Order: sequence, then C-alpha cells, then structure tokens
Amino acid sequence: MDAKLLELLVCPVTKGPLIYLRESQELASRSARLAYPVRDGIPILLENEAREIGDEEAERLARSVSPAA
Repeated sequence: MDAKLLELLVCPVTKGPLIYLRESQELASRSARLAYPVRDGIPILLENEAREIGDEEAERLARSVSPAA
C-alpha cells in the first residue's frame, strides 16, 4: 500500500485514520473497530464489506501499530 495514499484515506464511518494490515490485506479503523479489505491493491471502503475487529485484535492494534505504518 502506497504510504501517500494511506495518508489520504480515512474510515468512511468515523473519518479517522486507517492502519494497513499487510498480512491480512486490510485497512483497519481502531475507532470504528472495522477492517476493510484490500482486493488487488484496491481498498474497499464500504461498511458492509468490512469485518468487525474483536476485543483482542483491537487491543493489539492500539499497542503495536501507528496510523501511518
């Protein structure tokens, strides 16, 4: 994921920053607790396409990842 593009993208629900999760090919929103898929390099920023982030994963994100990672 291009770092400059990531700086421009925001969560469509909260308008907050997104975190790129390379392993799962997703963009995560800590505040909305949603992870949006990235398919063929294209972020799918639709709430109905996102998966909910559970408590454990949300805590891990809060501790280990900065928004611009």
